[in-house]
Amino acid sequence: MKMAAFIGLFRRDLRLALRHGSDTGIVLGFFVLAIVLFPLGVGPEPAILQRIGAGVVWVAALLAALLSLDRLFQTDHQDGGLEILALSSLPLELAVLAKCAAHWVATGLPLALTSPFLALLFDLDIGAIAVLTLSLLLGTPALSLIGSVAAALTLGARRQGALLSLIVLPLYIPPLVFGAGAVEANASGAGGRVPRRCAKRSNEPFFAIFASRSRYILVISCGRRRAAPNSAAGSLPATDWNV
Repeated sequence: MKMAAFIGLFRRDLRLALRHGSDTGIVLGFFVLAIVLFPLGVGPEPAILQRIGAGVVWVAALLAALLSLDRLFQTDHQDGGLEILALSSLPLELAVLAKCAAHWVATGLPLALTSPFLALLFDLDIGAIAVLTLSLLLGTPALSLIGSVAAALTLGARRQGALLSLIVLPLYIPPLVFGAGAVEANASGAGGRVPRRCAKRSNEPFFAIFASRSRYILVISCGRRRAAPNSAAGSLPATDWNV
């Protein structure tokens, strides 16, 4: 029952994200333009481009991920969906994971799949491009999960975008360091052992920690605008994510 509700909520959020395809287009457009501008500004020196390539791609990816974070919970906050999630049988931790998974498929996954082509602008070799793509596939879910905490904290706040950026950018430093460091470790002959070890140590508790933190923040957000169960259920049917 919980798994069916989880899959239903994931599919619902993914359909909504794909229905508003402009958000994904804006994220990808910013990602591409930010990466293209760096070689034009730095110059055509291959040694310099290879040195900064992985870091530039990662910085562009985390900045692009910021553009869609404010919509992660905003729609449900406005139409009463958060109250229905709080009253449903699905634990809020799983609800946050479902929404973050849908956000990653709509934004993070396209960024990771586009990165190999943009990495060619920095004259990276095939091995470095493969490690960079793998690091983005592993790291962009972390960006969505960290961003969910900031998105829940800034619900209903004025100037939400600026406040969200100030909160989440310092928290993005560890994924940035590990992601760019994986490519550097591969180039220095570490053979990819460092990325796997870092992923093994950090990814297992990571999802549970940030889903749990977002759960408590969403409970507080629901309490700010508590509605009667009957009126909330009338505004947005709970069967949208329970089937």
